[in-house]
Amino acid sequence: MEYNHKEIEARWQQYWRDNKIYKAEIDSARPKFYVLDMFPYPSGAGLHVGHPLGYIASDIFSRYKRLCGFNVLHPMGYDAYGLPAEQYAIQTGQHPEKTTMQNIARYREQLDKIGFCYDWDREVKTCDPKFYKWTQWAFMKMVESYYDTSLEKAMPITELVKHFESCGSEGISAACSEELSFSADEWMAMSAKQKSDTLMNYRIAYLGNTMVNWCPELGTVLANDEVSEGLSVRGGYPVEQKLMYQWCLRVSAYAKRLLDGLDTIDWTDSLKETQRNWIGRSEGAEMH
Repeated sequence: MEYNHKEIEARWQQYWRDNKIYKAEIDSARPKFYVLDMFPYPSGAGLHVGHPLGYIASDIFSRYKRLCGFNVLHPMGYDAYGLPAEQYAIQTGQHPEKTTMQNIARYREQLDKIGFCYDWDREVKTCDPKFYKWTQWAFMKMVESYYDTSLEKAMPITELVKHFESCGSEGISAACSEELSFSADEWMAMSAKQKSDTLMNYRIAYLGNTMVNWCPELGTVLANDEVSEGLSVRGGYPVEQKLMYQWCLRVSAYAKRLLDGLDTIDWTDSLKETQRNWIGRSEGAEMH
């Protein structure tokens, strides 16, 4: 009998889909295990050769843990926003929503053909309003919060306002862009704009002037890993350093918590050291 792998694979993969055999249900009787892959970004008409390699490794591990009795959650999604999707749409002369959804469908088809054990009920698309409404919600929470360095956590900006009204800047323990000094009377005498500017100095999400990698040809700011030897990785266009007034996140305020948290997780020493270097916490003085 001839081994018809195409027919057999298609039949069993359809069975897996119909019966949702990889769906993770809540089951307190079994230990939980979460396997998360890096989401591909659907900026072209299909997976590139580097994608499946990492997914095969995590798929093997997911199946192993499932056979060991774990309740495994192994989702998949698509990092579907940003420069790659935008540039692909420009190159093909189509709307980015159309190209992105077409590419996602192609990715899903290819992932299914490989036979990965994903729980597709947990699929994430970062271009879906049902997803990014929560990133917008999180952003607003950061705008309305400051980082209390004594409590080592975010607190409502309204608590800072109450402190300013009674004590001014004296005795505050808050991460900030620059140290400010004013009394309660001076705070109360400030205009609405002055108060807004002062609070911006403390908000976790704040507006500020920062140096960025600006690519005139692409019309956007690029991350450091999107630039190589002064040129954009995508397209090879010149990139220049430019001062830009933009939204920033006060991530450095969390450096101590991030570093302390590394001691509580089961990672290799080499990976932890990589994370410590990436966090890059430093102490010292700044001179002008």
